[in-house]
Amino acid sequence: MPATLAEWDARHRGAAQDSPAEPASIVLEWLPLLPSGPALDLACGTGRHTLLLAARGQSVTAVDWSGTALEILENRARKAKLHVGRADAATFANSRTRGIRLIQANLEDIQLPDAAFSLILCLQYLQRSLFSQMAHALQAGGMLLFETYTRAQLNYSGGPRNPEYLLEPGELRTAFPELHVLFYRELNAGQGIASLVAQRRQKAAEK
Repeated sequence: MPATLAEWDARHRGAAQDSPAEPASIVLEWLPLLPSGPALDLACGTGRHTLLLAARGQSVTAVDWSGTALEILENRARKAKLHVGRADAATFANSRTRGIRLIQANLEDIQLPDAAFSLILCLQYLQRSLFSQMAHALQAGGMLLFETYTRAQLNYSGGPRNPEYLLEPGELRTAFPELHVLFYRELNAGQGIASLVAQRRQKAAEK
């Protein structure tokens, strides 16, 4: 897996020559049940999920470290006739902007606003320091969809090899104690991956 910004830019530049990647199966499975309010796509890459959400009329804030990835996403959004614009991390709280809002930022440095999003996606990216921020960035009733590799991926090719970027067995299930788990699974067949869908309780039910 790439480690530096230049390596990520080069990887995205190469991938841009191919057809856009299909959305993750878990996103497609849950799409009819996902909230349609303001969404946040963390480590969005070239935007396979951002574009999917925006195409159904959803406002999406898409964040990635790679400027190349965001340029590809912007071009694909314009070709799809989706409204797209640039912003910076200081405008995170303004999550009601129409269409797609692109933010280039190192996720190690960002601060997510509280109760700003009805949906947060985080796929194939692991930064444990963001867990609490992600939970609190959800509005009441908002949902988090999270999926990334576990240590079981070391048995297979591809994916990160650094254990720091791999979930421990069962770790994701308890990573968001503020949220109510709606769905959880771990796979260890062809790849090692954990998937979670969780929801922030409605205010009336919060203690």
